[in-house]
Amino acid sequence: MNTMHIEVEGIGLWSPQLANIDALRCLLAGETPAAPGARPEASALSPNERRRAPESVLIAIEAASQAIAMSGRAADSLACVFASAYGDQATTDYMCRMLAGAPTELSPTRFHNSVHNAAAGYWTIATNCRAPSSAACAGDASFGAGLLEAAALACSDQRPVLLVSSDTAGVGPLGELIGCTTAFGCALVLSPATHASKRLRLTTTAALPRHASLPAECGAWMRDNPSAACVPLLAMLSNGEGECVLAASERLGLHIQIEVTV
Repeated sequence: MNTMHIEVEGIGLWSPQLANIDALRCLLAGETPAAPGARPEASALSPNERRRAPESVLIAIEAASQAIAMSGRAADSLACVFASAYGDQATTDYMCRMLAGAPTELSPTRFHNSVHNAAAGYWTIATNCRAPSSAACAGDASFGAGLLEAAALACSDQRPVLLVSSDTAGVGPLGELIGCTTAFGCALVLSPATHASKRLRLTTTAALPRHASLPAECGAWMRDNPSAACVPLLAMLSNGEGECVLAASERLGLHIQIEVTV
């Protein structure tokens, strides 16, 4: 088994129910967090870009911006990994309907936003980031797969890496098939754990988690969103201790422990 040690320098989170990581901590403590605004601020984007960007991009940019702000890192120098199980489902539904019924009326802007790495493109352009970027997809294991890729990049290149994972609510026939009912996005700034007093120990394993491993305080909407698979890890980080297993593929798990170094 391969083992990696990383440090989490920044955390970002947004959903229609939770505005940031503090709101999630409040929820996990059994309290009622303040509701966020109707749309993510995504202030890293220009006003024009915010108007034309789909929900999936806005959520990813907002979560990434929060994580970057907490870390104190410069966004233009961070390698980034963007993960999503399904991309922007509303845009996918639109594309399928238009291609089936009126293909010549398809919007070029909507087509531009349909690609799986749309959020990565918006982010790197908005932040003038020329560091490596990638987009990962592994179904319900997309967050774990993205975390594995980001951690491996951080450790192999000895550099900080931004990980962003987001999924939107399903629309149309695809939404009925997938069953994702609410959007959710999270972001982590990771770095090699060279001097951290607390670090994450990541080990690949054949043991796979059950989706029900989310804390009891989490609503059904979290259990339906693949990107919310991050919540057990975020709960660990909030508590400063613990361990969990996240799926990184259909056959590979990622065992994560918080270690205290001396």
